[in-house]
Amino acid sequence: MNIQIFGTKKCSDTKKAERYFKERRIKFQFIDMKEKGMSKGEFNSVAAVNGGLENMINWDGRDKDTLALIRYIAEEDKLEKVLENPSVIRTPVVRNGKQSTIGYQPEVWKTWS
Repeated sequence: MNIQIFGTKKCSDTKKAERYFKERRIKFQFIDMKEKGMSKGEFNSVAAVNGGLENMINWDGRDKDTLALIRYIAEEDKLEKVLENPSVIRTPVVRNGKQSTIGYQPEVWKTWS
């Protein structure tokens, strides 16, 4: 397995995801969304598996102005705005090759081998 966890250090679900993999002695790479974010390719591959761009966004997040802008701008501009503001992406995003999840989903991770 080649696990990547995209999240933030303060996110409780990200911490739970890290603990899940540590307890099972599964190595993972943590990518801090505040420092690095996701590339366009990474984002698109995760969005494709998880129901598209709309499902990737944390609509209950703190940055209400950016979320309102993303909600109402043209479809073709949404991706760029989300990538510029990685804090609006739901975390953790956990990737294992082409498989991925959004949020804390140990029941899905159990099926990965």
